[in-house]
Amino acid sequence: MIPPDIQPWIVIIVVFTIFLLIYKEYLKPAVSFLIAVLFFLITGILSTKEVLSGFSNESIISIMMLILITTGLRKNFQLENLFDAIFKKSKTYRGFLFRMMSQVAILSSIINNTPVVALMTPYVVDWGKKHNISPSKLLIPLSYATIMGGMITLIGTSTTLVLNGFLLDYNHAPLLFEDLFTIGTAVTITGILFITFIGQRLLPDHKDVTRAYSENKREYIVETRILPDSKLIGKNLLEAGMRNLKGVYLVEILRGKRTISPVGPTEILMEEDILFFAGNTHDIVELINSDMGIELPKTARSYDSDKMEIVEAVVNNFSSLINKTVKQSDFRNRYNAAIVAIHRNGKRIRGKIGDIVLQPGDLLLLYAGPDFRNRVEIYRDLFIVSKLRDIVKPGKKKYYALILMSLCALVLLIFSKLTLFPALMIILSIMIAFNLITMQDVKRELDLSMIAILVFSLAIGEAIIKTEAGNMIANGIISVAQPYGIITILLALMIITNVLASVIGNIGAVSISFPLAYAISNSLGIEGYPFFLTIAYAASAAFMTPISYQTNLIIFGPGGYKFKDFIRIGLPVNILYLTVAMLMIIHRYHDLLLP
Repeated sequence: MIPPDIQPWIVIIVVFTIFLLIYKEYLKPAVSFLIAVLFFLITGILSTKEVLSGFSNESIISIMMLILITTGLRKNFQLENLFDAIFKKSKTYRGFLFRMMSQVAILSSIINNTPVVALMTPYVVDWGKKHNISPSKLLIPLSYATIMGGMITLIGTSTTLVLNGFLLDYNHAPLLFEDLFTIGTAVTITGILFITFIGQRLLPDHKDVTRAYSENKREYIVETRILPDSKLIGKNLLEAGMRNLKGVYLVEILRGKRTISPVGPTEILMEEDILFFAGNTHDIVELINSDMGIELPKTARSYDSDKMEIVEAVVNNFSSLINKTVKQSDFRNRYNAAIVAIHRNGKRIRGKIGDIVLQPGDLLLLYAGPDFRNRVEIYRDLFIVSKLRDIVKPGKKKYYALILMSLCALVLLIFSKLTLFPALMIILSIMIAFNLITMQDVKRELDLSMIAILVFSLAIGEAIIKTEAGNMIANGIISVAQPYGIITILLALMIITNVLASVIGNIGAVSISFPLAYAISNSLGIEGYPFFLTIAYAASAAFMTPISYQTNLIIFGPGGYKFKDFIRIGLPVNILYLTVAMLMIIHRYHDLLLP
């Protein structure tokens, strides 16, 4: 056992050491945190119950539920179409960055910021891939914008909610709306402008993510048919917008037995025309999901299932499909999948898909039913190369589930009867009951490394609080700052809270700093609002480490980030954010703070 008077110093040394190991990349974050927690456990600083308490922590389980809920929504409903409509005017990286950050900041001011990031992350990653931009250039701005926007109102982030709870416990008036709105808007606007025009240069550009995507892009010829009620009928190519399609172009038209190629801009489109488009894999998928009034060949449409995959598969050298036409192979019935397009030896294959003779090495773009992968295992004629996207046609049952979830969320929001945790439990239960989430989703989507970091960081935070290591540092800094005036005390309080937030998260930082702020305001005999606002914005300035805030942890894996990535961009954002917040607090309460 370590003597109690030495324990705070031991904790400080261990925490500093693990962050150094992580920054230097000697050990992975989860491993470093595990070693620290094991040390605290063996030396008696933490008990087994305290180490394991993180597994029953509401915040951690809430994050896990949010990830599963957003997975179910993305899988069963075309959320991408909604986001595309919102961001369709954003064609450049900087334009998308500004638009995305501005809108998620506003959304985070009225909705807790954690679910906003969980819902937006897959879309932002996908947008980056479409525009050959690494997700690492987009996801940190997404997280930062929600953190900033969350501080505009009382309900946007857990920081203000927890702090307000402390104020009520101490019989103090709650935080003022006008304070949060004014200061929060100022720091949010400043932060978004900085990241958009200057700070984005400090973002990491992990090329391996986008390079791997780019190397897998291939061009196909895809066959489609104009539907009887299509808005394209009677229009020429210019009027129908066929001359400026994104990533695809019209190669030829088959009208009865007549082939029209090349297709001129004044060619009039007619019902039942067969249109052949050329393009890369991702844009072909977008074309299939569009509302242009075109459809795939009949063999690709005869599904009763409400969910299909688009996958790429290769015909192997021993396949029984070789030297057979697609029609002769009975491909649709054999695999419960339809061939949408074929790519051979680096070239696009033209012609009616049913008449194409399959060869070894042919790359097939497939529209696959739910048991396709099982059939591939049985016949062993194909190698699955990649899954590109799900195509979703929600049935009435799933629409009913969506309506029920929306009503539950609306009622809970209006009447504020439940906190986030039970509300998420209700929504998740509905999704499981309607089979919108499966065990495969749980296995695939939950990142064990992220969960380990969350649990172990809570345990480390508990060690800092239990041994009073945080209080020891805070009191030392306050005692040094006190002779130099109130503004200096505010700065010291801000630095203490922010450092704690970077190590133990925003809630732990507020828990340690609030008693200090309350005691200082009482001893000085002045109103406590400037002190409480100082610790609120300092605790929310969670930009320098991925463990400082839940939203950073959500994007940590998808962005392929390292700890040092957050420090590089987070340090200047932190300094700017806290400087603006401090200036605004001094301006609003200058009569209390200035002599």
